[in-house]
Amino acid sequence: MRTLKLIEFLTLDGVMQGLGSLDEDRDGGFEHGGWAGPYGDQVLMQAAVEGLSSTTAYLFGRRTYEKMAAFWPFQSDENPMAAHLNATPKFVATRTARDLEWAGAQVLDGSLGPAVQALKEQGDGTIAVLGSGVLAQDLLALDLVDGFSLFLHPLLLGTGKRLFRELDAPRALRLVDCTPTTTGVLLLEYEPA
Repeated sequence: MRTLKLIEFLTLDGVMQGLGSLDEDRDGGFEHGGWAGPYGDQVLMQAAVEGLSSTTAYLFGRRTYEKMAAFWPFQSDENPMAAHLNATPKFVATRTARDLEWAGAQVLDGSLGPAVQALKEQGDGTIAVLGSGVLAQDLLALDLVDGFSLFLHPLLLGTGKRLFRELDAPRALRLVDCTPTTTGVLLLEYEPA
């Protein structure tokens, strides 16, 4: 059976919005896009590449899928992340998009809970959720998350969409691993306690 893991880049105050580029996500007037750029290093890159080995599927929300599909299919397979993303099955939780052009992408059919549970029961490895904040909240509410890979950046933004919002009850987690990078990012691995 597959496990489902949330893989998220966060600031110390929990912001996940717009990490990659200035115009990635300006919802709510967010003006700090591209905040993760200065923190890249070899440790972070190696961790990202190592995480690919267990990933057998990706699950995206519609907005994240659209951003990823506009970039990754046009990157060279010499980039290990591009090669893996382009070759691995991708599922999109959406109520609106139906025609997905990225090779290997398909709409997740049916209600989210049963559809994700069925996806988990197909095969081995990890289903990786990258970003997809609204979807992440829904998966947490449905108690479908088996693990977290959090890339915690030493930065306070004070504004922006946060990964952890309202929960119906506290959730205890167990720290599995913690790796610091040369730029102060902590790579944190958690599982439900």
